[in-house]
Amino acid sequence: MPALAGGALLARGATAQEAWPPTTVTFVVPGPAGGTGDVISRAISPMLQQSFGRPVVVDNRPGANGEVGTRFVARSKSDGCTVLIGSIGHFAINFVLRPNLSYDPVRELAPVTLVATTPNVLVVNPQNVPATDLPSLLTWMRSRGDRVSYATSGIGSSDQLTMELFKQITGTRAVHVPYPGGPPALTDLMGGSVDMAFFNLGNVTNHVREGRLRAVLITSAERSPLLPEVPTGKELGLTDLVVTSWQGIAVPTGVPAPVIARLHKDIVAALQDRTVVQRLADLGFTVVASGPDEFRSFQMAEIGRWRTLIERQGIRPE
Repeated sequence: MPALAGGALLARGATAQEAWPPTTVTFVVPGPAGGTGDVISRAISPMLQQSFGRPVVVDNRPGANGEVGTRFVARSKSDGCTVLIGSIGHFAINFVLRPNLSYDPVRELAPVTLVATTPNVLVVNPQNVPATDLPSLLTWMRSRGDRVSYATSGIGSSDQLTMELFKQITGTRAVHVPYPGGPPALTDLMGGSVDMAFFNLGNVTNHVREGRLRAVLITSAERSPLLPEVPTGKELGLTDLVVTSWQGIAVPTGVPAPVIARLHKDIVAALQDRTVVQRLADLGFTVVASGPDEFRSFQMAEIGRWRTLIERQGIRPE
């Protein structure tokens, strides 16, 4: 049966879904191999290849804080065969931080599903910072003024915005030391070049367990089973410090609704597979697998939240 054009897809919903995809489906990850989006894509692609009946490939396109890969998907053919798996930065933060961004994640991307979320953990270098809990940390920070430093994976990263929110809520100060990615920031934190940082849960779990870092709080609504002894910010009275980093899936605007429905059905089934759920849980992520409308509402709320913080704190792109 020949591939159907977009108009026919809309007109012949059920038949279109059966005929789709006409070719290889490509998951574009706007980051390097080994990152969260890459891991998720490769975890679900074997199941999707089986359900689609076509090859499924992962295409890593890093560059410009994810702009290169995300723009590529936004400009791709609207047949549903080019799929973006991106992060909070690609879907929300870049949009409000960078006025000259070359893509619009709201107008040019159609949501499929919010894949998974993970909280951030506030960690300190135990050699630099004598504090063992939030009250003693705040006392220590206030006593040192501008002599407190915090590392991030870059300006506009979720870890920077989480720290800026923390500073705003607690009335504390700290000097931002941005790095070209999470690994070098984590290395320097453990080496004592900087004092503290927020990192995704899965990136610091082992370091906390082995004593190289000390965890002060976690930004989830409830404690994590990976670090059950670490209290939430909410528990400690920081009720607005409920923050997650997240991954979502989208396609270019104009992909017919039946194709998005097919993508959503098969992707959600793959995400809910027990082995995938466990693999992501081991990385600190909780599978969400929401509907397209729920994902769009979540995305818009995140854009609004971080726009307010970025404007209030005067954060500027590099």
